[in-house]
Amino acid sequence: MAAPVRRLCHIAFHVPVGQPLAQDLQRIFGFQSLAAREADGWRQLALRSGDAVFLVNEGSGTREPLYGLDPRHAVPSATNLCFDVPDAGAAAQALAVRGCSVLVPPVSVRDAQGAVIYTVVSSPAGNLSLTLLERADYRGPFLPGFWPLPSATGRDWISHVDHLTLACTPGSSPTLMHWFRDCLGFHHLPLSPGEDPELGLEVAAESGQGGLRLTALQTPSGSTVPTLVLAESLQGTANGQDQVKQFLARHRGPGLQHVGLYTPDILKATEGVAMAGGQLLTPPDAYYQQPGKKNQILAAGHEPTRLAGQGVLLDGDKGKFLLQVFTKSLFAEDTFFLELIQRQGATGFGQGNIRALWQSVEEQHTRGQKAR
Repeated sequence: MAAPVRRLCHIAFHVPVGQPLAQDLQRIFGFQSLAAREADGWRQLALRSGDAVFLVNEGSGTREPLYGLDPRHAVPSATNLCFDVPDAGAAAQALAVRGCSVLVPPVSVRDAQGAVIYTVVSSPAGNLSLTLLERADYRGPFLPGFWPLPSATGRDWISHVDHLTLACTPGSSPTLMHWFRDCLGFHHLPLSPGEDPELGLEVAAESGQGGLRLTALQTPSGSTVPTLVLAESLQGTANGQDQVKQFLARHRGPGLQHVGLYTPDILKATEGVAMAGGQLLTPPDAYYQQPGKKNQILAAGHEPTRLAGQGVLLDGDKGKFLLQVFTKSLFAEDTFFLELIQRQGATGFGQGNIRALWQSVEEQHTRGQKAR
């Protein structure tokens, strides 16, 4: 591997002036302000919930924003993943040897709390760039160049980032998997026994037309990097509006489709998000009427009517369960969204829940077509 990553430091977004992402993350999802910076036409605001840190870059300056770059993408987007590395200079050199574009050569930034070195490189995943950060000697709450912000007592809904899902063009998953493996030290995480890493896991739609191919990647034990999931559409979707194709069209290319945020209490988190005005994706009516679903929910220690009332999906067996709920897009362009996830021993991503999400997107698309 060229530049093994050890930890996800933050996820960066680029939005135009006045876009309410930062306010929504605080008001709806319980994120707290961490640090801010205003310079060169940019307002950069770092927000935290547990160990999950989002950096919202608002504006369009003449110079690049600190710790990233402006991709000048057509729509608001999650544009950058920042990873901790032991040596940013060596990482940039090793990736350049492998043919990666070094978009920002290694640069040192210092303040009274210490110094960091960072570099920004391109990735093969659309407009998503990667910041590699060396910060072993920095003692501040975020990063040099930012001033700390006072934070009220936060809501404890979210503890960390569970996974990152990239929407990929059909057939591109093997190329991306090899890149993340060879360049950053990720390796294949089987989602089902005997899964071929080159093919991933195929999840067919209930209609039998189309479906998704998922390839999960993780870093070696000892790191705290979230699982990376590559998602692409299978051939045969009837109307071309599955969630991956929809993202590719509206985002205008591949990119970070959603972030899975781990919550220790999904019912509490979902109720709080809904009460704050968050919009959640509604599962199809038939989901909770599936044969055995009620018993499955009871076996996991939950009340079926409460899960149904809050739109929480549950999948799993043999004493291991996964609970999920998906938000609607955080942007008017109907692209990036969040997932709240709670694991009761399960390590996968809920094949049954993926089908339910698929069907929900299809039903909403059908309703939208009829309303026109």
